[in-house]
Amino acid sequence: MSSSTSSSEAETPAAWRRFFLRAVAAAAAGCALLYGFVVLVDPWGVLPFRIPAERPPVSTNARYAFAGLAREARFDAAIIGTSTSRMLRPEALNAPFGARFANLSMNAATAYEQSRVLEVFLRHRRAPRAVVIGLDHVWCEAGPLQRYTPRPFPEAFYARAPWGAYREMLSFYAIQEAAKQAVVLAGLMRPPYGRDGYTRFLPPEEAYDAARAARGLPPIPPGAEDPPPPPAWQGEIPPLALLAERVAQVPHETRLVLLFMPLWLGAQGAPGSEGAGRIAACKARVAEIARRHPNAVVLDFMRASPITREPLNYWDPMHYRDAIAERIEAHLSRAARGDPGPSEDYAILSR
Repeated sequence: MSSSTSSSEAETPAAWRRFFLRAVAAAAAGCALLYGFVVLVDPWGVLPFRIPAERPPVSTNARYAFAGLAREARFDAAIIGTSTSRMLRPEALNAPFGARFANLSMNAATAYEQSRVLEVFLRHRRAPRAVVIGLDHVWCEAGPLQRYTPRPFPEAFYARAPWGAYREMLSFYAIQEAAKQAVVLAGLMRPPYGRDGYTRFLPPEEAYDAARAARGLPPIPPGAEDPPPPPAWQGEIPPLALLAERVAQVPHETRLVLLFMPLWLGAQGAPGSEGAGRIAACKARVAEIARRHPNAVVLDFMRASPITREPLNYWDPMHYRDAIAERIEAHLSRAARGDPGPSEDYAILSR
């Protein structure tokens, strides 16, 4: 009786140990298989070893999706900016520039984040056909350089060495996005976003409510139509150092267009204010940076014009309607030939 009890007691820890080791081995094997699935699918197109396939953007956070799209060899031109540039359609610019554009503009992107996606785009091309940079207030901010927003930014996706990106695949978010991308690659679901980065994010035009839009537009301040000379601004504008660095990396044969986007006139700052002086200094410095590139032009839509003074052109202070997007695209099409020509819609700061 005593011998049987001792044998049973001795076997119990051994049985639990075997169970534990098997459970750990099964869990490790499952994790390895899951990780292998994520890496092979590579939902964001940033890993060197993956299933060969065109990966359309599937993530709501463009900071993940566009790091891979900027690497895609099928594009030889790019639009960089915030949501103020997202309404520009690559298909409208492809023929005039003789290029294949990707719109890599990201909602609320800082100047640093924009510069990083442009850096990746330039790094993967010897001679891109064109680069269009939409500039707005984030490029003219004073004070310490803001690098990020509350949206996660995967720095490893933008690094030269790809190995850090493998760590980003060890997350529930990566598993979720890999599953979504796998369904798209299998043809079981249409891509949720455009394959060239363009996706309409504003309501359809038939839903436009002029009265509601007008209520959201700040009033145009006195003197905005014919503003007095702004006060001189001598302070630093840190984002422009990033812009100068990226412009220097753009090959001389690449057509480079920088345009200050047409924000609603009432959102451009009070005439004669310190902010107006900083914006004026920012525009002058951007023009100076552009003059270092032999194939660059700077267009200033962020001024009093038939576009910016008409409330019916806007959804909100930052975002214009389809007709204005088409109007800007037409101006860009002429800029592709080297000389956009005069227009009331913009001023040419450098060419």
